[in-house]
Amino acid sequence: MRATDSGITWRLFLFSCLFLESSSQDFGAQTQFICTSVPKDMDICAATLQNSVPGDDLKTTVMQLRETVLQQKETIMNQKETIRELTSKLARCESQSGAEPGDARPGGRRKDTGNKNTMGDVSRGPADTLAQLSQTLQSLKQRLENLEQFSRSNNSVQANSLKDLLQSKIDDLEKQVLSRVNSIEEGKPGLRNETEQRGRVESTLTSLHQRITDLEKGQRDNRPLDKFQLTFPLRTNYMYAKVKKSLPEMYALTVCMWLKSNASPGVGTPFSYAVPGQANELVLIEWGNNPMEILINDKVAKLPFLINDGKWHHICVTWTTRDGVWEAFQDGVKRGSGENLAPYHPIKPQGLLILGQEQDTLGGGFDATQAFVGDLANFHIWDRKLSVGEIYNLATCSSKAQVGNVFAWMETSLDIYGGASKWTFEACRQLN
Repeated sequence: MRATDSGITWRLFLFSCLFLESSSQDFGAQTQFICTSVPKDMDICAATLQNSVPGDDLKTTVMQLRETVLQQKETIMNQKETIRELTSKLARCESQSGAEPGDARPGGRRKDTGNKNTMGDVSRGPADTLAQLSQTLQSLKQRLENLEQFSRSNNSVQANSLKDLLQSKIDDLEKQVLSRVNSIEEGKPGLRNETEQRGRVESTLTSLHQRITDLEKGQRDNRPLDKFQLTFPLRTNYMYAKVKKSLPEMYALTVCMWLKSNASPGVGTPFSYAVPGQANELVLIEWGNNPMEILINDKVAKLPFLINDGKWHHICVTWTTRDGVWEAFQDGVKRGSGENLAPYHPIKPQGLLILGQEQDTLGGGFDATQAFVGDLANFHIWDRKLSVGEIYNLATCSSKAQVGNVFAWMETSLDIYGGASKWTFEACRQLN
């Protein structure tokens, strides 16, 4: 390097130091400066920034912070998934432990709070199971008595032999029930297999129901097709009857039927009508500790019915779309009325009418806790409001009683599923 160049560089260096030192007065006495030699061809400000900012270290720090944020985000997502799974499990536990049903929201039906038991019978303890089995056995005995009466009047050898066989089966079932009672009293470890035992017993009962139904088919030629009843002996999600035809559009209606049940809590769902896009187009339900309700287009009216005493009761509900006016009759007597039940909403056509189950989807989504338990007969629907006199004739089995013009109670109008059974019914003769 030449001496001239060296001298120029040195003078620039001294000038930079003097300039920075003179500027230090603006920053206070505690400020310190570092002087750096700068080549004559480089901009002083650019060289100062290049030497004073640790670019690599800053980039590394930013990358580390970004990685930390991503890890924390992933941890939060995992925790949310864990919370969701725990919430779902808690809801299932609450539903299986018999949690109180949800309240009805204003103007609409209640909403369930968790996963529902839709995979079989409703959970129940040994005492409840035995009570259900006892009721079922009593129902079978009553049906056998009817068969005995029929066979005596018709001298049917085949009916007598089948009756004896079924009576023997019922005796065996009673022994199993008594054995389970003894197991409960003595606290035997055999109760560990309670679910399996109950399954075997209920399977046998279903088989018995079917055989009795087959036996009763021989009586059909000797009675009208409307003299029958449907029996739903157990609270399940697979026993039901499906009406073969849909309902038309209706601006008014009357629904009437005979019911007998002593189920508690709640008799369940005698019928439900669902249409595409609305599972609760027309529903009659008594669920949990709630009173019986009628739902139209998912709007609710509470009905003043008291029917779970194990006796036959005749009930009717009338409704008109104008102002949503409704009336409720039990045993021929008006028990209550109201308005604003789905006003100006006609009942929609092209739906599915199910007896014994509540539909959460069109033709399915059955929940065992909402299933009907008991007997149902003479179910009729009209597309008009019946008069008080017409309803009284139905409740007293008058010869003037009319049949439904939309749906009339006939064996040929129904398909039966899951062990629900049909047998002879004489309404007025069995009122007491």
